[in-house]
Amino acid sequence: MSQPAASRPPVILWLRRELRLADNPALAAAVASGHPVLPVFVLDETAPAAWAPGGASRWWLHHSLAALGAELAARGAPLLLRRGRYDQVIPALAAEVGAAAVHAGLPTEPWARAALRRVHAALGGRLRTHLTTLAFAPTEIRTQAGTPYGVYSPFARACLARVAETGGLPAPPLAAPARLEAAPSPPGDRLADWGLLPARPDWAGGLRAAWMPGEAGAAARLERFRHAGLAQYAARRDLPGVAGTSMLSPHLAWGEVSVSQVWHATAGGAKFIGELLWREFAAHLLWHHPALPEAPLREAFAAMPWRDDAADLRAWQRGRTGIPIVDAGMRQLWRTGWMHNRVRMIAASFLVKHLMLPWQHGEAWFWDTLADADLAQNSASWQWVAGSGADAAPYFRIFNPVLQGRKFDPDGAYVRAWVPELARLPDRWLHAPWDAPEDVLAQAGVLLGRDYPRPLVDLAAGRQRALDAFAALPRVA
Repeated sequence: MSQPAASRPPVILWLRRELRLADNPALAAAVASGHPVLPVFVLDETAPAAWAPGGASRWWLHHSLAALGAELAARGAPLLLRRGRYDQVIPALAAEVGAAAVHAGLPTEPWARAALRRVHAALGGRLRTHLTTLAFAPTEIRTQAGTPYGVYSPFARACLARVAETGGLPAPPLAAPARLEAAPSPPGDRLADWGLLPARPDWAGGLRAAWMPGEAGAAARLERFRHAGLAQYAARRDLPGVAGTSMLSPHLAWGEVSVSQVWHATAGGAKFIGELLWREFAAHLLWHHPALPEAPLREAFAAMPWRDDAADLRAWQRGRTGIPIVDAGMRQLWRTGWMHNRVRMIAASFLVKHLMLPWQHGEAWFWDTLADADLAQNSASWQWVAGSGADAAPYFRIFNPVLQGRKFDPDGAYVRAWVPELARLPDRWLHAPWDAPEDVLAQAGVLLGRDYPRPLVDLAAGRQRALDAFAALPRVA
């Protein structure tokens, strides 16, 4: 006969960015231990100020925790909420409940890794870490010389080779436990008291309309993509005016669905698997280069003569640059907490190359406004666009936003959805309204400078300014 729960010490399930029950190795290990389980989420607000969760992330976290708490309670183990420093709350809680062990995911953010080391120092062998947010441990994939990868393509090939060696796919996803043996729970916080939701004005209406945070929302979106989007993903993924992407990124960022679950559901789509591997590559880079969010990987870019123009930055943030495809993306981001990936590249390129504003400014804005904000993904992607990172776009690769708009939004569906003041312009002029004849603008009800701004910069002149600056950097060419 098993001992009653009251006579067995509990194990703590410390949740961070694996806010799910299915395919959660930390949860599975806690259950397999045979001890009662005490799930806890700690709101640690001592991260470096620049990387404290932004407004969209806080909104998502509130609703994801509410959903997770309901699922855990239904299985008999309510979620304990505590606020404070990881390295103080977790050891103190372990002492308070006499925990036999603490099971946790492995973080990749530098500050969280440092906090985990301090927790380990306090708990010793009682802290057990698990790979909960990635398919490959950040130290698992290395070059033949034993060094970290700095280029995506060989990294991806090495990952696929590792998959082939182990049977063709990551391990099958684990089912969610039907029931949890709960440990007695000490007092905790109320989610509503954390103030994660916006106060007045309530800017989250667009997020509420676009998303259903939580594990159930993630499962529904994955199933919808598998049935209705995967087959056409390669052909439609670059078209922002159609529903051609999975839109799983916020669910992956918060661990409401695992990489293994997504991999198994989409195994027939090589292009999509490639996107999952880029996510792994970004985590690999952050792990081996902890300064990635702040400093250019290519040291020459530290000498870049960036401009300091608060008005241009504000216009970019608010979707008022006068470049329709850029403005459409920035408005989509502000409204929904998400932006189509192709448009992310176009908008980012415009900021750092045509406007010559520091990539860190764009990175910070995305961090605050993206529901899928992920430190590794955000910093690696911005450095890629800027030309300063690993496997970066060449410095001379400067997206022409007009050509990009005409190629990937040929019928203007995306721009018309997010820049409605231009909706009546013919396709021919939609992506470059400044070139439209005055009578065409008048018929469309558009007066440039009044109804829609003129471009912040002449695209040809902005491109040449960037090329001149990049070419002058030591050893960039």
